[in-house]
Amino acid sequence: MKTKFINGVSSSPSMSLGLLVTENALQVQPDTEEDCDELVCSDQPDPDTRRRAYLWCREFLHGAWKSLAEDLFQITIIGAEAMVLESVMFAILAERELGPKLYGIFPQGRLEQYVPQSRKLDTCELSDSSISAEVAQKMARFHGMRMPFNKEPKWLFGTMDRYLSQVMRLNFTRESQLRRFNRLLSYDLPQEMEMLSLLKSTPSPVVFCHNDCQENILLLKGRQSSDRHRLMLIDFEYSSYNYGFDVGNHFCEWMYDYNCDEFPFFKVSAQNYPSKAQQLHFIESYLRESDQGFDGLSTEDQMKLKEEMYVEVNFSLASHFFWGLWSIIQAQLSTIKFGEYAQARFDAYFQQKKTWAV
Repeated sequence: MKTKFINGVSSSPSMSLGLLVTENALQVQPDTEEDCDELVCSDQPDPDTRRRAYLWCREFLHGAWKSLAEDLFQITIIGAEAMVLESVMFAILAERELGPKLYGIFPQGRLEQYVPQSRKLDTCELSDSSISAEVAQKMARFHGMRMPFNKEPKWLFGTMDRYLSQVMRLNFTRESQLRRFNRLLSYDLPQEMEMLSLLKSTPSPVVFCHNDCQENILLLKGRQSSDRHRLMLIDFEYSSYNYGFDVGNHFCEWMYDYNCDEFPFFKVSAQNYPSKAQQLHFIESYLRESDQGFDGLSTEDQMKLKEEMYVEVNFSLASHFFWGLWSIIQAQLSTIKFGEYAQARFDAYFQQKKTWAV
């Protein structure tokens, strides 16, 4: 889970930050002005910045953050490119009413819309038929955008390649983590990665994907349950051109509840993975939004289109593998035991692979 905080209040250059939080590993975007002082341009932010970032995380994030000691908190500086791309993306999405409104951009940050009477969805709500349909509609609109970014679908497999390379170089010292890590390595992850690359041949269109569409990034506006357009997408740092990753990844998220305050701070309910009927309901809602001629087709032709898109659910395998690798890396960077989540995702990967006889 990642959360972004923008701080544009302080007059100090070192406090003009965009904060990208990955549990207790924090990345900081400093000012990029040429006259920034040595402190800002160094590999570590000043102690005051570090302290404020730590307190933000304790106040805004759930679970293990409340008990995390400050001396175990990690913070690193990232480059400006990612922040520039996200700012461009945010502005376009706001203009097209696919994200929060953008009220202003300035060197120290940006002003975003506050949506009153809103909340994050609960995992169990993803299976609600009306909510599922609207998530599909929002996803279809998101996928229909043309964005000024690289349109080659390199993000998914390129990122997994980098993650896998990092994983294969990791060293753990704690016995519990080492034991779990060795178990994961016994799966021959490079071979599995090679097998997953076959998904590139799936007849999936390349579209602009959110890449992390789950309940914690969907805001339910305070309207009547009968109203449409209740949902709003937020958090776009993973968004890129990709294959049909979003659909399979979203279905995987039906199983994972991250709003848990006790170890391991998530809950897996494999039985909540959507049935084929639920998946086709989602797909039909998606197609009605993305294809204006869908309603005019015969029932047979509609089913043919739905079955063709259903093939994209195969990317749920890539979802488990992607977030499994990500979690192994976090286990090495963090004192929070992300290894449990990595194990859960790889268990689901192999179970799904067995079910589908891949």
